[in-house]
Formats: sequence, structure tokens, C-alpha cells
Amino acid sequence: MAIASFSNPLVEQRDLLSGKAAVALDSKVIRVIGDDRLKWLHALLSQNLVNLLPGESAEALLLDPQGHIEANLHVVDDGRITWLIVEEPQAALVFEHLSKMKLRTKVLIEQENELQVFATFGAPLANANVVWVDPWPEIYPGGHRYAAKAGEVWTYVESIAEKSQLAPAGTSALEALRIMAHRPSMEEVDEKTLPHELDWLATGVHMSKGCYRGQEAVAKVHNLGHPPRRLVLLHLDGSGHLLPEIGAKVYLGETEVGRITTAGSHFEAGAVALAVIKRTVPEDAVLEITGSITANQEVIVPTTAGKTVTVPRNNLLRSRR
Repeated sequence: MAIASFSNPLVEQRDLLSGKAAVALDSKVIRVIGDDRLKWLHALLSQNLVNLLPGESAEALLLDPQGHIEANLHVVDDGRITWLIVEEPQAALVFEHLSKMKLRTKVLIEQENELQVFATFGAPLANANVVWVDPWPEIYPGGHRYAAKAGEVWTYVESIAEKSQLAPAGTSALEALRIMAHRPSMEEVDEKTLPHELDWLATGVHMSKGCYRGQEAVAKVHNLGHPPRRLVLLHLDGSGHLLPEIGAKVYLGETEVGRITTAGSHFEAGAVALAVIKRTVPEDAVLEITGSITANQEVIVPTTAGKTVTVPRNNLLRSRR
């Protein structure tokens, strides 16, 4: 089981960034074996995986028919096996969905129970069996980023290994670094979350690949509409020593506009949080969180996100006749 902190989360953050520590994650590992594995996964997930080369890392999302996020998959292929790292709460769903969609495809789906997933920065564990390198904050080929400003440097690596020889660090330290990197995870996801709302089109979705479940909804929101919500980094006012609870309500004046998804104390920035709020909330508005905590926004997904296709005025006039 993952541990929040072993000593001081602020020290653990520095140790992580300097390559001196590793975080043991609760993530599960699924192996897909067979000649058709990449072509088959390509058809099921949001990412272009059919040409993934041995040793290359990618990120993909499992979406429902309406384009809502069901799971996030970290994908790496070694030339014989495609390894999928999935956050623990979604692992059973992913395994069940893949098993159900196997049909006549020549693939074998297995759960890896002997190895563990460790998070490090800059370099993988020396004894790693498999290594996944996070494409964030770059834009993965075929992706699209809404954010105009990148977060803090994020050189995140996941190693699948038997054990770690590095000092242990807790998940609280990792979460604080993730917040400052503007990096979304399944912590930000509820039953209505679209990838656009979290800027996850940048690394998790290939915008011009063939059909997959949820593809039409993703394209429609990106090209013609706007996501109803947006991810924002909040700098908390620091009055008091307690961070807001996950799920705490965010207000603009007396109007509820969103919720806290992740909070942490960063070794340089202090108390920070990620929140999902209504897209129409002004980007310069000062917000308030349950517990009388005020917060200033650092924009991740702008209010202008989406509607990337401009329909010529002449076409609009013809469509109205």
C-alpha cells in the first residue's frame, strides 16, 4: 500500500527531484502479448499505438461513448509485450474491458502480480524490468495543448521492478510536485470528465487517428464547442495550517463553481491545489474554498479552450436558408 509520507514531505520532494528517492505506487500492471497487440489496443484507446516502437512510452485514455474518461493507461512496448500501468482503482475495469473486447484477436492479457511500480524523477531505477517515461509536459505527436504556460519541470519516470534501492518517499511529496507541473491524473476525474477539461489532449489523445470509443464526442467538443469545466492551479492564502479536503467546494462569491481534486504543500510555492471549476469563471477572479480559504488562480486550461474550427460566415448564412 502506498504511504503518504515517511518523514517530512518537503524534504522528500527535494530528494525526489534530485534522484535520491522513489515512491512506491499502488498502480497495477497488465501485460498484453501477441502479434496483434498494438493494432488491437490502437482500436480501443485514444492514442496512436499501432506504430509504437520497442522502448517507446505513450499515454492513452479509455473513454466511454460520450467521451468521458474511464481510465488512464501508461503504455510501453518491449518488442514482445505491451505493458500497461493503470492506477489501482481503475485496474479491474481496464482488465475486464480488454478481456471482453478480445473476441477473435490473437492476444493474451495477463495481470502482473510479482512486480511493483515505482515513481522517480530524471532516471529510472537501476534494476527496472520495464521503464515508462512520461511525455508530459511535451505535446505527444497528434496531441493538442490548450495551456499557454507550462507548469514546473516534470521529468517523471515509472519503473516496474521487484524493489527499490533508493530512499522511500511518500505520495504526498509526489502529489505536490504533480500539482506544480499542471499534470492531470485520475484524481481530477469524475463521471463527467472530458479530457479537454484537464488539458489531457496534449499527451493522452491523438486528434487525427481512426475511430475509437468516444472519438466523435472528443472531436466535437474540440472543434465546435467548449468544455464545460477547466482545470486550474490554486495558490492558497496560507492562513491556517490545514489544506482543504479533497472534494471541498470552490466558490466565486456565494456561487459554487467547482471542487478541489488534489492539494499539497510545495517546498517552494507553499500551499497549492488543483481544482476543476466552471469554464466561464473569469481567469483573474479570486476564489474561496470551504473553510474560508481564499485562492488565486494560475490558469491551466483557459476559458477559450475548444472551438478550434472557424466556420466561414458565408457557410453560416447558407446553413440558415
